Amino acid sequence: MERAYAACEQMARTHYENFPVASRLLPGGIRRHIAALYAFARVADDIADEGVASPDDRRARLRAWQQRLHVAATDHTGESSADDRESLIMMAIGHSIRSLDLPLALFDDLLSAFGQDTTTSRYDSWDDVLDYCRRSANPVGRLVLRIAGYREPALDRSADALCTALQLTNFWQDFGRDWRVGRLYVPREAQLACGASEQELMTERISGAWARTIQACVAVTERRFEEGRSVCEGVRGLLGLELKLTWLGGSRVLEQIERRRFDLFVHRPTLATTDAPSLLWRAFRWPALARP
Repeated sequence: MERAYAACEQMARTHYENFPVASRLLPGGIRRHIAALYAFARVADDIADEGVASPDDRRARLRAWQQRLHVAATDHTGESSADDRESLIMMAIGHSIRSLDLPLALFDDLLSAFGQDTTTSRYDSWDDVLDYCRRSANPVGRLVLRIAGYREPALDRSADALCTALQLTNFWQDFGRDWRVGRLYVPREAQLACGASEQELMTERISGAWARTIQACVAVTERRFEEGRSVCEGVRGLLGLELKLTWLGGSRVLEQIERRRFDLFVHRPTLATTDAPSLLWRAFRWPALARP
């Protein structure tokens, strides 16, 4: 089993530029379970975004990945004789689910969101976008809390808000990149409310109407960040520090998105190494210096 978890940690470090720094410093018993979750999700994400396969093929592979998960959650012998990367990941996540009593429903929600990525490129309403976030981002936050031993409903709700805020921030951060591959996560109701149309985006320029739309999307996201503050304050130790840094970093990126909303086709807002001292200082002085 140690070999399986080692493979997950290696994959998490290699394929996630944002694999939380604090997670690498957590006690091994927690860190390896978080790495297994990241690795499991990475494989599913790769399947959903496989460019050479048809949507039907990708959904079939996601269903097969889900079936393997359900077997691994109840039968520890199913993948034990194989040593390829996917089997090692499945061994590890199956062991994590069994030993920590992690809810399979959260993994199923996560996989349903990956499946939706193969069929849906537009969203009509905020309800539709937030439902996607509920399944694509929120399960990860809840599972991390379960891995760390937290099962309080209030923390779950705050973690949901933080994860949704981070997912929305990523949507606006990747606005130009997503448009170029045919995706648009800004809901149509937000576009219409600000008088923006997709036709304007054909020139890959942000018009005044689209700048107002992005600003409205930022406002929705800011409210989710505010609702997500309490989970940062309710979790102790290094994981609590990680959550604070995640909140601060996400908020800083969102601030950049609003400030540079006219440039989203030519500039992807992101954190720089020069941001690190300020974020660390604010995290250690939380909540007095929490705001970017």
